Amino acid sequence: MSRKNEIKAILRPVYHTLCRTYLRTLIRTERQLELMEHDWDTRARENARHFVATGKDNWPDEEFFASGERTVADHILTDMLNVCQGKSPDRMRVLEIGCGAGRVTRALARLFGEVHAVDVSGEMVRQARLALKHYPNAKVYQNNGMDLSVIPALPFDFAFSAWVFQHIPSYRIIANYVRETQRLLVPGGLFKFQTRGNTADKSKANETWVGFAMSDQQAVRCANKCGFEARYRVGAGTQEFWLWFFKRDR
Repeated sequence: MSRKNEIKAILRPVYHTLCRTYLRTLIRTERQLELMEHDWDTRARENARHFVATGKDNWPDEEFFASGERTVADHILTDMLNVCQGKSPDRMRVLEIGCGAGRVTRALARLFGEVHAVDVSGEMVRQARLALKHYPNAKVYQNNGMDLSVIPALPFDFAFSAWVFQHIPSYRIIANYVRETQRLLVPGGLFKFQTRGNTADKSKANETWVGFAMSDQQAVRCANKCGFEARYRVGAGTQEFWLWFFKRDR
């Protein structure tokens, strides 16, 4: 046997193992995305506002949207230097991942010039559009739960996601969202988001409520691989792990 054929014989089982692993990963991810859409549609039909913000079983309109205003006040208005970077909010285009029934989206639309938001659930998107019918500067899309191909290829100044990634069942899906957000953000733009950081509390691959928990090291690695700088990180090891990912200039 020639040296070349010897190498092929050695590498062949490794190659087949890698192919099988990759295919299993693809199949598992597809199944997770199907579960995410199904489960969140079910929750939205049952009681969308409760599953978006579990503090109440029955949210009156005024209180529900006021809670979205508080989210923006707590996590955006207190951080305008990083969010706006000298730009006027009313001239900024903003992306939201996981809009649910439009609770935060409406508050974003009251602050920023243009808002584009996605959700995996068609029923959540329907309810969000109703909530935003008087806000022509806000657009809502149903996506596949993993990428942002439904969003117009426009430059975005800021991206935000709160209490969404904590429900996503895999690192692969979260990392793909981060990569897709990087694609749309302007250089230097901020993607501020919350995810689950309590890694001691394990999740299951088919769970769409208690999602994947990201460690501090994984967050930094994700940022670096996806073209971001993980400039600030608050709450590692807790349920509310907040991350400030700034898109690298190149």
